[in-house]
Amino acid sequence: QVRLVESGGGSVQAGGSLRLSCGASGYTFGSACMGWFRQAPGMEREAVAGIYRGGGSEVYGDSAKGRFRISQDNAKKTLHLQMNNLKPEDTATYYCAAKTNCPFDYYREWWSRKVEYAYWGQGTQVTVSS
Repeated sequence: QVRLVESGGGSVQAGGSLRLSCGASGYTFGSACMGWFRQAPGMEREAVAGIYRGGGSEVYGDSAKGRFRISQDNAKKTLHLQMNNLKPEDTATYYCAAKTNCPFDYYREWWSRKVEYAYWGQGTQVTVSS
C-alpha cells in the first residue's frame, strides 16, 4: 500500500524559508516520479516542482523557479522541497504526489498534470505573512 506523508509546513514571514518533506512507503521509491503541488483556498491545485526517478531530471512551475528546489533522499525514501524567499502568494496547502509507472518520454510536458499521479499525501499547510 502506497503511503505519502508530508511534514515541515508552518507559518513564516515573507522572505523566509521552509523545507517540506514527504516520507514515502509501499513502492520502490527511486523508480517513481515525484511531484509537489499546492492548492490555495478557492484555487485549482497547481504543480510546483517535479523530479524524475531518483533525480534524473528536475522541473519547476513558474512560481517556483529560482526560489524552490526539489530533491530526494533515496536511502531515506524522502522527498524534499526547499522553499526560499517565500511570498504571501505562496500560502497554500502543499501536497506530494507519486507516479510509479513513469516514462521519461515527454516528461517535461506531463509532469505538471494532476491526473498523472495516482498517489497523494494528505497535505501540509504553508502560511506566509507579509
